[in-house]
Amino acid sequence: MTNFLKLLGKSFTELTRYPGFLIIAWIVLTIALPFIRLFVNEQTFLQGLNLVILLQVAFVLNVLHRAWGWWGMLRVVASVLLLVWVVQAIVVRSGMPYGKMHYTAALEPQLLGIPVIIPVTWLMMLPPAWLVGRLITRKLGGCLLRPIFVLVSAIAFTGWTFYFDSLMVRYKVLQWTPDGNFYGTPAWNYVFWLFIAALLTFSLSPTRLPAGPLLLMYALSWLVPFITLLIFGGLLVPALVGFILMGGVLIGAAANSE
Repeated sequence: MTNFLKLLGKSFTELTRYPGFLIIAWIVLTIALPFIRLFVNEQTFLQGLNLVILLQVAFVLNVLHRAWGWWGMLRVVASVLLLVWVVQAIVVRSGMPYGKMHYTAALEPQLLGIPVIIPVTWLMMLPPAWLVGRLITRKLGGCLLRPIFVLVSAIAFTGWTFYFDSLMVRYKVLQWTPDGNFYGTPAWNYVFWLFIAALLTFSLSPTRLPAGPLLLMYALSWLVPFITLLIFGGLLVPALVGFILMGGVLIGAAANSE
């Protein structure tokens, strides 16, 4: 645990100016979002949410570019955006595999009924989830390494979706017909995203993941949204589920950092 905490602290103190600005701006705006919704208006809140997502994506892509170069980063960007958008479009039009859903006009712009920002959210959380999966499985070898890495990474990502999807339903960005059985979202939604996250992880097989910055972003994405969702969102159970799942994989990463 000591090494783990040292890595987090070192990751923050050694940030250069540009990623340091991005992560501080992300923290400040994420905390400010509930107050924006309370004291300004819903549309400004949603615009702020878009900016929060873009700040986090910019940070993650900066990290990936430094580690992989332009080609490696763009390969991941194109693969994630395309697959997630296609899957979302199929679900919206067919209602498969877990019920009819649609996005309202609250988040713009949209492409064939899918807000452009939705696939982008996967870019901000999948690489940090991969890093956590890599830390947990770094002592494994042989035939078990890849499938366990894929599964753990998918769980690490899906834990965050309990924060995000419940928020989307609460603010009427995403609607299900009929209403889902878990705070407006079908429980199978999370199983399906677990599968898609695993599929992306398996197909992209990410390597050379920068431990410090991505671990720092995952830890902040676990803690900061939990606080805001718990205090201002009125979503106790989804907040706790996300907190436990993401916290659990962080504990696993900490245990394997010694």
